[in-house]
Amino acid sequence: MDLMLQPLRRYADFNGRARRSEYWLFALFVALVQMATGILSWFVGGDLSEDAFATPASAIIALLYLGFCLYIFVPSVAVSFRRLHDSGRTAWWMLLVLIPILGHLVLLIFMILDGTPGANRFGDDPKGASPATGTVG
Repeated sequence: MDLMLQPLRRYADFNGRARRSEYWLFALFVALVQMATGILSWFVGGDLSEDAFATPASAIIALLYLGFCLYIFVPSVAVSFRRLHDSGRTAWWMLLVLIPILGHLVLLIFMILDGTPGANRFGDDPKGASPATGTVG
């Protein structure tokens, strides 16, 4: 649960690195809130995709969901930047979202791949372990 909400604690921190678990647990948290909002709106008789303000209850749910989306926008971008930093890439790679489908697939792969072991130009390894140095023999 700690890693799931870590991006909210580092709200607008675009520096450093983020582990895969931090990124994906935050994505899970956002998805769970979205599903809960959809289920709740269905129970009150509204459909947020058609008329979010059909009933007073669905209007409240829609406004709360809008507030949530606005609130998580900055930490979502920040954790994505830090995730790219973990693999040694600059945040400029986020511009790939401007390329339909292919850009999103490339970013998805970047987010799935493991970060660089040890420190890189964006900071220390968030796993806390550095690769062993020296010779074996």
